[in-house]
Amino acid sequence: MSLSIEAVTDVTDEILTAFSRLLPQLSSTAAPLDRDALARTVSCETNTVLIARDSGAILGSLTLVMFPLPTGLRAWVEDVVVDQSARGRGIGASLTAEAVRLARQAGARTLDLTTRPSREAANRLYQRQGFHLRESQVYRHPLT
Repeated sequence: MSLSIEAVTDVTDEILTAFSRLLPQLSSTAAPLDRDALARTVSCETNTVLIARDSGAILGSLTLVMFPLPTGLRAWVEDVVVDQSARGRGIGASLTAEAVRLARQAGARTLDLTTRPSREAANRLYQRQGFHLRESQVYRHPLT
């Protein structure tokens, strides 16, 4: 395995094809991304879109979002997905470790994420990576 993690800076056909394959594995309700939508995500100054490559093939992605608040710089991990064919090979751990490194390097006070309790492997991974379960409630207001 020759795993590498890189930040996406330009939306190429290869990147778009990879996201077209990975996104449905993450969410059955997310609309397919076109080039413009993915480019807006990649070019947003608060986002760092990471991809994982193994022997050149894109097998995973993670989006790190960092934003200043009155209480300090915060960071959030979103939309982590590893291709079903490559799970259990350390790709999620490598993506997460790079997000932790980047958030720490930027001076973020905290790095948060959410995952469903049913995603047992993801929960174990995040705990191994040093994340702690918070006593919190997450509320969502649907806007569409």
